[in-house]
Amino acid sequence: MIGRFFYLPKARRFNITPRYYDPEQEERDAREKRIKGELGIEDKSVDTGKPYRPNIKGQFRNSSVRKTKTDSAARRTSNRRLIILIAILTLIAYLLFYSDIKFFK
Repeated sequence: MIGRFFYLPKARRFNITPRYYDPEQEERDAREKRIKGELGIEDKSVDTGKPYRPNIKGQFRNSSVRKTKTDSAARRTSNRRLIILIAILTLIAYLLFYSDIKFFK
């Protein structure tokens, strides 16, 4: 326990996969999909089951904002250190003011 009292967590790494966004390609694909729907032509592509989302605006923010276990664990560890430090300082203050031990002559 005392060995982890001065533990400093390592910095988190930033890992993002780059995305390429071409608005013209997005418009072409949307137009092609609309025209195929009007003509009744079915696309033989593999359906993943997820709805198609042509707009990527805000998707980075939604995927990056999440609560992780490391956040709550770091908060608990920080609170535990604070409580231990307050307890040690309280014990030292009690010994200085209310004990018969003379620290200073």
